Amino acid sequence: MRTDKDTALSGDGDEIPSNHSNNPHIDDLIQGIGRRQVIAGGMAMGMLAFLGVTVPRTGNAGEARGLLKRPSRLAFEAVAVTRADTISVPEGYQAKTFIPWGTPICGSYPAYREDGSNTAQEQAEQTGMHHDGMHYFPIDARNGKGHNSEHGLLVVNHEYIDAPLLHPNGPTLVDGKRTIPEEVRKEINAHGVSVVEIRRSPRNGWEVVGDSKFGRRITAATPMEIRGPARGHALLRTRYSRDGSATRGTQNNCSNGFTPWGTYLTCEENWANYFATQDSELPRELQRYGIGKTGRFGWNTLEGDEFQRFDATRKAETASGDYRNEPNHFGWIVEIDPFDPQSVPVKHTALGRFAHEGVIFAPTGPGKRLVCYSGDDSRNEYIYKYVSRDKFRPGRPDNSRLLDEGTLYVARFNADGTGDWLPLDIQDATFQAACAAKGIGFADQGEVLINTRTAADAVGATKMDRPEWGAVHPRSGEVYFTLTNNTNRTEADAANPRPDNAYGHIIRWREESPEHTGTRFNWDLFLLAGPEGDSRGPDNQPLGADNILASPDGLWFDPQGLLWIQTDMSGSQHSDGPFGNNQMLVANPDSGELKRFLVGPVGCEVTGITATPDFRTLFVNIQHPGEGSTPDNLLSTWPDGPGKRPRSSTVVITREGWRRVL
Repeated sequence: MRTDKDTALSGDGDEIPSNHSNNPHIDDLIQGIGRRQVIAGGMAMGMLAFLGVTVPRTGNAGEARGLLKRPSRLAFEAVAVTRADTISVPEGYQAKTFIPWGTPICGSYPAYREDGSNTAQEQAEQTGMHHDGMHYFPIDARNGKGHNSEHGLLVVNHEYIDAPLLHPNGPTLVDGKRTIPEEVRKEINAHGVSVVEIRRSPRNGWEVVGDSKFGRRITAATPMEIRGPARGHALLRTRYSRDGSATRGTQNNCSNGFTPWGTYLTCEENWANYFATQDSELPRELQRYGIGKTGRFGWNTLEGDEFQRFDATRKAETASGDYRNEPNHFGWIVEIDPFDPQSVPVKHTALGRFAHEGVIFAPTGPGKRLVCYSGDDSRNEYIYKYVSRDKFRPGRPDNSRLLDEGTLYVARFNADGTGDWLPLDIQDATFQAACAAKGIGFADQGEVLINTRTAADAVGATKMDRPEWGAVHPRSGEVYFTLTNNTNRTEADAANPRPDNAYGHIIRWREESPEHTGTRFNWDLFLLAGPEGDSRGPDNQPLGADNILASPDGLWFDPQGLLWIQTDMSGSQHSDGPFGNNQMLVANPDSGELKRFLVGPVGCEVTGITATPDFRTLFVNIQHPGEGSTPDNLLSTWPDGPGKRPRSSTVVITREGWRRVL
C-alpha cells in the first residue's frame, strides 16, 4: 500500500501502472455533472441519491441517508496535526511500543542487534520488517470466534523492507549485482508473516510468551500449497513445482483478512517488481502485471535455485526447466492456520491474481454462502467480490474449501449510483460474449484467474483510484473502500470525482441482496480527503483542523460501528503540506463526525489495526518510520531513541481507567 515514489533498494515499491484497456475510469461516469456539484453534494446529490434518499446540500450524514441521528460517541479531544517524531494520542490514552522489527518470537529467540548484524537465520526467528495488516486471535479461537482478551495470537504482515537498515552498512552490490547470498537470505526472511503468542501481564502489560508452541515465521521462502481452479495449470509449472501444485514463499503482504473458522488470510500486493526477465516478448500474465527487466532488490542476480526463481527469463525448452512462470505464483490470497505451526500455507487461486490490498468478509453465518471483497492496489485497477459455491457450516473440517470453489466478480460503477458485479467465469455466457467482443480468449478457468486483470478488462470493469482497504459496517452491512490517490488521472467521473487525485476518497455501497450474494448494488461517496478548501467530510461539510487528511488507506469497523481510517501520505504531503505526519482518525457514519485520534512519527505509514474482544486493547502498526533512512542518515529514531535505527512496530493503545478504547 505504498504511494507514488521512485525506489531503489529502499522506500516505495509501487507497481508501475499496466492497465492500458479502454475501460471507463470512474471519473468518466458523470459527464455533465460539474465537479463543484459532485463534491458539494457528497455524490448522492440529485441523480445519485443513495438508496433512493435525496441528500441535502448541508446537514449530517445520518439525516442524509435517512438514518436516525445518533449522539456523538467520539468523546475524546482531537489530536492536532504534528510532525513530531513520536506517537500522539488523545489525553487519557496510552500508546506503548510492542514487538518492533527484530523481536524474537520463536526458535532460539535470538536478540535483536541494533547494528544490523543479525544473521539470516536469526531474522527467520524474529518479527519481520515493515509491519502492516494484522489480526488478534483469542487463544480460545481455534475453530472460530473466541473471547479471551488476555491471551492470544497476534498475526502480523510484513510488507517489504528497507535494505539499507537491514544490514550493518546496507546491501553489498558490485556493478549493480548482489554478491553475498547471506544478505539476500536475510532480506527474504524479513518479508512475510509473524505469528506471535502474547499475554497480558498485570504488571508489565502485553508481552511475548517465551517458548511458545505457536510462535512462527512464514517468509518469502516458506513452502506453500496451491489450490483452486489454477492448481496444476501449465502456467504454474516451474523447475521447483513441475506439476504446478506447490510454491515457495509469500511476500509484499499488505492488508489481511480472517475466516469464520479461525484462520488468517494474508494478501500479496506489490510483488511484481521483485522479478525480472530479459525476454523481449512477454506473455500477458507477465506484461499485464508489470514485470520488467530489473528486480527491485536484485535477488535474481545471484546464482543458486533459491535466488534464480526471481529470474523469469526463458532458459529451458519447457516451463518445468526454468522459472518463467514463477511470477504467476504470486498475487494471491494465502491462508495460514495460526494455531498449527506445522500446517502448510495455502494460496487460493479462486480469489484471483492481482495486487491484493486485503480481503474483507460480508457478515457470515451458518448455512450462508461466503462473500468477500478485495481491491487491486494499483492506479486504474479494479474492485472484486468472491461468492462461494457452497455454504458455511461451523465446525466442519473442510471449510477452507469454500475459498476454492465459487465465482469471482469485478465491479462496474454506473453513473446513476447503481453498480453491477460482472462474473469472471468461463462458463458464463455474458463473460464469453464480452471476451469474444474484445478478441480475448482463455483456455480454462485457471487461465482466467491467472490473468484476472485481463479478464476484468474484457468485461468492462470500472478503473478506480488505487483500491485499498475495505470494511463492512457491522449493522447496516454497507461496504466501504478507500481509494488512496491517483495522480495519473486527467478527467473526473462519478466514483473518482477529481482529476489529478492527490488526496483520495472513500466510496461505499449497499448490496441489493441482503446476503451480499447478488450482482447489483447502490453506491455513493462517503468522504473526499484533502485540505480545508478541497474536501468533504461524512457530514457533507469541508474538513477542518480536527480532521483534514490525505491518502486514506487502512480501514476498519470496530464492534460499535465506528470507522477507523488510517493514512499513507508521502512526498510533499509529508514534508510541507498541511497534514503533518500520517495519522489515524475515527468516523461515526451515523452522525457524520470525524476526528483525528493518532499521529505517527516522522516518515511512517499508519496501518494495520485490530482489538481484543473486550475492546480494551487496540493494536495499531507503524510502518517504515524514517522512510529512506540509511545507517549514516537516520531520518527518524523512533521508537528506540537518539542514534538508534528506526524500526517498524506495533503500538498497544489503552485507555486510562481500564475502560473500552472508545
